[in-house]
Amino acid sequence: MKYLLVVFIILTVFFSCKKDKVGFEQTPYELKIPSHFPDMIIPDDNPMSVQGVALGRKLFYEKQLSGDNTMSCGSCHGPESSFSDPNQFSTGIDGIQGNRNSMALINLGWQTSFFWDGRAKTLEEQILGPVPNPIEMHQSWKDAVAKLNGSVEYRNLFFMAFGEAGIDSIKVAKSIAQFLRTMISGSSKYDVMYKYENNLSLNSEEQSIYTTITPSEWAGYDLFKSLNGADCFHCHKGTMMQVNGFSNNGLDASFSDLGRGAITGLVGDNGKFKIPTLRNIALSAPYMHDGRFTTLDEVIDHYSFGIQQSPSLDPLIEYSAQGGVQLDAMEKDLLKQFLLTLTDYNFINNPDFREP
Repeated sequence: MKYLLVVFIILTVFFSCKKDKVGFEQTPYELKIPSHFPDMIIPDDNPMSVQGVALGRKLFYEKQLSGDNTMSCGSCHGPESSFSDPNQFSTGIDGIQGNRNSMALINLGWQTSFFWDGRAKTLEEQILGPVPNPIEMHQSWKDAVAKLNGSVEYRNLFFMAFGEAGIDSIKVAKSIAQFLRTMISGSSKYDVMYKYENNLSLNSEEQSIYTTITPSEWAGYDLFKSLNGADCFHCHKGTMMQVNGFSNNGLDASFSDLGRGAITGLVGDNGKFKIPTLRNIALSAPYMHDGRFTTLDEVIDHYSFGIQQSPSLDPLIEYSAQGGVQLDAMEKDLLKQFLLTLTDYNFINNPDFREP
């Protein structure tokens, strides 16, 4: 009799556990990676699912993550600005401004460091930063999680995304990271130029776009890649239009913001900042880590004759002793015309990236 009772209890617990799982089934998310892009490496501890991406999208625009319920991640990373901040510095919920411009959120799944100084090594680690930051969303993760736990909808969404009850900051970061990895930009006019140049096949839509590429845009691209032209290719190239690294690009002779040097403690890293992508550059003003330049013309002028000497200046910057590459007016115009080909309207208008 005791044996039968034990068996009954075990079966009851077993079927109760199964009942809790009824209706839960994670659906693997299939990333839409352009054919000319490399594979994206997804962390083993954060596989992507349809449920996880949907939750991350909702959380990206969730203002309850801020102390006064007025600010979300999307507040400083809007689609019209290629998911950057059009203001020089972002202002937190307490009216305090930071000292760096908010970077555009593009192709983050291929990045190897995050923030201008590279202090975060993973996308998940980066996401954990803004919520408790006193000059940004200014709320403890404990309080943020308590708000989310107070919602039946969120409790269900987290269960569907992770297959277990409970909400914490790690799950919040993982779900937002899943969403951000879907934000892939690879359908600009430049992508057609890149594929054509590398003898990659063009689909019918790309063939139509190819016919619209002007001689001036090709000439600007040649300047972009030329050591004796604009000399941009050392830091900006390939499908990502950037290299994963840090550079002192001659903005200052001395530094009020040490950038990468404040993280590594190395004098040689002072004044170095993460090299950003040039994708959607026409939409993501202002420019540089401190948003000092408001137009592309100012940026081009800087590299033409505004380079400042300092011990950590990137040695790959050609003609730095002369102040820059000394582009004339026609060359500047051609370069700018090429930079405009990096605008990806499909990316910024993608409804899947907008607030749900």
